[in-house]
Amino acid sequence: MSKLKDLEWLFNGRHFDREVIVLCVRWYLRYKLSLRDLVEMMAERGLSLAHTTILRWVKRYTPEFVKRWNRLATVAGASWRVDETYVKIRGKWAYLYRAVDRAGKTIDFRLSARHDVATAKAFFVKAIRFQGRAPETITLDGYAASHRAVREMKADKSLPARTKLRSSKYLNNLIEQDHRHIKSRVNVMLGFKRLRNATVTLSGIELMHRIRKGQFDLTSVHLKDTTSPSIWMAVLSAR
Repeated sequence: MSKLKDLEWLFNGRHFDREVIVLCVRWYLRYKLSLRDLVEMMAERGLSLAHTTILRWVKRYTPEFVKRWNRLATVAGASWRVDETYVKIRGKWAYLYRAVDRAGKTIDFRLSARHDVATAKAFFVKAIRFQGRAPETITLDGYAASHRAVREMKADKSLPARTKLRSSKYLNNLIEQDHRHIKSRVNVMLGFKRLRNATVTLSGIELMHRIRKGQFDLTSVHLKDTTSPSIWMAVLSAR
């Protein structure tokens, strides 16, 4: 991971206070608000903002926020529930691969324009890298490409031979329910224009969902209220 810059660098040259920027980006990613909703809310506070300005902030700062929060992330469980859902990009469906553990904690996600064995493998590789360990159990639905991806990864030792593969629609109800929290936020956004921008925004939505689930060790910042601006400033400035 590259060395993080300090807050002065992060917000250098911006015409609005960093607290305003963090607030707008955080609210947009967390709540069912449109960009124009946020413009109105800021106007009530005496701030004149264009919706395009907030959108630029989301694109610019979301990766930085994710990077900083991830330093405090805790490791999820080794029993994974994996499933795919759909996100519309420029009028076409893209595939959102997601996984949670048996307690419902988020493992990782990956957005792709394709839906095949190679894409499933790419998701598993990304998730293993992010978690720092391979799963002991992977539970899938009946989608054949994902099953094949796991078998091939075990064969080439990308996954340990001990990793157990299960197929269970019932057990995967957990991940299907978890999709709803992400999709309910995405639906208000009325679709994305580019895969890259969609991935950035989804990473922020997933971050907010993980914060709600308590997937971060906040002892180093000495604050517990994840909704307060103070904890965001503490996380962003922590070394």
